[in-house]
Formats: sequence, C-alpha cells, structure tokens
Amino acid sequence: MKKFLFFLCVLTLNQALGQNTEVKLGADIWPPFTDVSENTSILTVLVQEALYRRNINSDIEFDKWKDVMNKIDGGELDGSPALWESPERMEKYFFSKPYLYSQLVLVGRKGSDVGATSFKDLEGKKIGIVQDYAYGDFEGRDKVELIDGKGNQNNLEKLLSGDIEYMLVDALIIQYMLKYQLNDVTAHLAIGQRPLMTKSLHLGLRKNVENAESILREFDEEIAEMIADGTFNEILELNWIQADVDGDGVVELVLGGDLAGTSAPQNIYGLMMDESYRQKNEPKQYYVDGKLYESWDDIPKSYKLDLPKDDIPSEEDAKVKLKF
Repeated sequence: MKKFLFFLCVLTLNQALGQNTEVKLGADIWPPFTDVSENTSILTVLVQEALYRRNINSDIEFDKWKDVMNKIDGGELDGSPALWESPERMEKYFFSKPYLYSQLVLVGRKGSDVGATSFKDLEGKKIGIVQDYAYGDFEGRDKVELIDGKGNQNNLEKLLSGDIEYMLVDALIIQYMLKYQLNDVTAHLAIGQRPLMTKSLHLGLRKNVENAESILREFDEEIAEMIADGTFNEILELNWIQADVDGDGVVELVLGGDLAGTSAPQNIYGLMMDESYRQKNEPKQYYVDGKLYESWDDIPKSYKLDLPKDDIPSEEDAKVKLKF
C-alpha cells in the first residue's frame, strides 16, 4: 500500500507539473553554450529537452548577463539554465544538481609547457581570456596578467603571434577542435591535460517560484536518464563522454549510439569533472547500449565498427572551427 501511495503521489505531481508548469528562463550569448535558437546552444538545448521530457514548458530570453540577473531578481524571469553557485545566490535561488562543468584548460603554442596545476605556476605570464566571461576571483589571479580577447579566435591569433603566452579554453571547445581540426591542433598547439579552473553549471530558479524544488528534482532525474540513454552524446555531438551512470561516484566511459570505433577511445570529455571526480581513479568501465563492461576488450565486436568520418562542422557549428 505504501508503494502504491508513493506512486500515486509521484503521478499526481507529474500531472500537476505537466498541466500547470511553465518556467521563464534567461541567459546571455555565450556560444556555443547559450545562444539564440538559430545558432548552436548546447546548454539551452540540454535544459529545455530535460524539462520537456518531464512535461514542463520553458521559454528562454537572451540579454546581457547583468540584465538577465536583474530580471530574475525582479520577478520578470524565473531563473536561468546556466547558473554558477555562490553563497549569495544560494540565499535567493534553488539549484539543480550540476549537469555539466565549465572546465578551463591551458593552451599554449606547440612546445610550450602546459603542465601547470595552478595559476601560481604561471607567475608573470600573459594569459588570454574571453572578454565579459565571469571568471570571478581565483587563487593566483594576482600572479598572472589576464588579457581580454573578443573570443577564442581572437585569443588564438594573439597566441600564435606571440602577444600572449597562453589562453584559457573550455574543454568542450577543445574536443571540437580535436574532432574537426586535429592536424592544425597537432601542428600549432600544446594543450593541458587537466583544467586549471572548473565551475559547475546548474539550472537555477528563484525560491519563490511555484513548485521550484519539485521542478528541479524532476530535472535532475531526467538529466540522469539523458546521460544513460545517449542524449547527452547526441546534443554535445560527441561519440564518447565520461559520466557516472551507475551512481557509484566513479565515472564510466559512455557511448552514444552503437558505433564504438575500432580502438579504445582517447581524449574523452567528462561531464562531471570537479575536484571530487579528479581525485578518483581513471574510469575503467565502459557503458555501451545499457550495459557495463569492465574493459575495452570485453565490449562485443559487433560494436567495434569504423565511425563515419565527420571532419566538417555543420553550418550552424562553424563558429567552433578556429582559423589557424
């Protein structure tokens, strides 16, 4: 009877959310993570898909970040699909579990030492950052010279011309560079293996939004399902990702689709790569078509097929391809 009552409560909640809930969200232009609908917008697609699957309608308005936050605090918007947590924000908003991490990796010219583990190791160096990106305060910031650039392309040009010694690039952008421009990257760049900075990304809602906590619980549950069913791979346009699909606190290598390739994957993008995950052992298990395998050799040969060649980004993804 208790199980039936619990099921009835969950069903009633889902029906109520599905019938009555719509959230108005706000974001700034941060390609390819948040952008208007005609451009690639990874985070907004992920968030809206997860909400839609739980029968929660959502609309996203784009504006300057300061104006977005003012509209949320003023009640014009309910929240944002891409919020970083902070003590001040946690007083006003409820947050989902992190569904992705912004992971900033050190990139230098080929031959550069990119093995720094903190900004204190880069004392006196000129480092290119993206203008208006909210990096916030971090340890060692006073040791380096941060140089604003209009975007990754602008910073790359400064790097190759010697105007800066390093640039910070999101790990997901690096994945696209390795996917679409492997030869250029190999010829011109050195890439750090671990992020110098990570910031968790959350769906955040004002605490006075009706059913805010219930909406976020539904969202968290659906995100877990989307990771396991390959939706994350599809939206991120990556064949393999690292994620904790079995809830044991250790990430697995997760395949999207049923083509694993002919050799064990390299340079895998991790969804959940905060410090707690980095302190654990490297993932040893592979998650393929709903099953866990202990090693690459254990994966059935029927999955180990050549991947279709995809070295040309779509027109809407062209901005992730940098000009060398």
